[in-house]
Amino acid sequence: MARNAEKAMTTLARWRAAQVNDLGKEKERRPYLASECHDLQKAEKWRLQIIREIAKKVAQIQNAGLGEFRIRDLNDEINKLLREKGHWETQIRELGGPDYAKVGPRMLDHEGKEVPGNRGYKYFGAAKELPGVRELFEQEPPPPPRKTRAELMKDIDADYYGYRDDDDGILLPLEQAEERKAVLRSVAIWKAKKESALHSGNGSGKPGEDGGGEEEEEEEENIYAVTVDPDSDDEPQPLEESLQPRFIAHVPVPSQREVEEALLRRKKQELLEKYASESLIQESEEAKDLLGVHT
Repeated sequence: MARNAEKAMTTLARWRAAQVNDLGKEKERRPYLASECHDLQKAEKWRLQIIREIAKKVAQIQNAGLGEFRIRDLNDEINKLLREKGHWETQIRELGGPDYAKVGPRMLDHEGKEVPGNRGYKYFGAAKELPGVRELFEQEPPPPPRKTRAELMKDIDADYYGYRDDDDGILLPLEQAEERKAVLRSVAIWKAKKESALHSGNGSGKPGEDGGGEEEEEEEENIYAVTVDPDSDDEPQPLEESLQPRFIAHVPVPSQREVEEALLRRKKQELLEKYASESLIQESEEAKDLLGVHT
């Protein structure tokens, strides 16, 4: 117990002696305005003091358990110190010192990235995760890359312009069916109009006029009739057959007789190769050449 009491008294004695010595010295305070300081060395001293205070508060604000209000207060104090540091750097530059705005280090966060902000106000540590602040740091997704003209032209072919829409064989039958329905509908309308005109003409006619009230009606021309050339051997086709698609052969098509002759020659050749020897075939070919017979 005596030993501990001795230690306590010794420490207390030291502290008291230091306090007595400090009473004789007037403690110098940092000026409220940087423009009031006209000494370059003191301006450098106050700037370093502000930097130490900023570093201390930045270390404190990393603790997310301080609470929202304490974190906001610390962040405001840091921003206030940053503005004050800027004023002292401006005063140092006016006093002939270095320009720290250009040569000084940038303000970095604990991840080594430059501290972002909104219109000069910056957020540090846990202040980035506060409600309403987190949205400021969310990066927008990059816009989709725009295709060049060459990439767009790769997908443009005959199908793009609709040149081969009828090759699948689906559209043509549908168009033909709709065309038949439209033709039949038009014919039915025309017949109904003709009958109504005949009935109205018979009802309005008076007996005794124009040979007993009967009017001669001119036979109307049938626009759907197919004219047949008297010199041609083709028979007239009905309306449904005329609407069917016509296929035109662009290569010569052999007749039935030519096909039969070709099959007969092929059969003879197969029999000769099967039952005749090579010497007999050669002799037969020589005899045909002498007689001038060609099959």
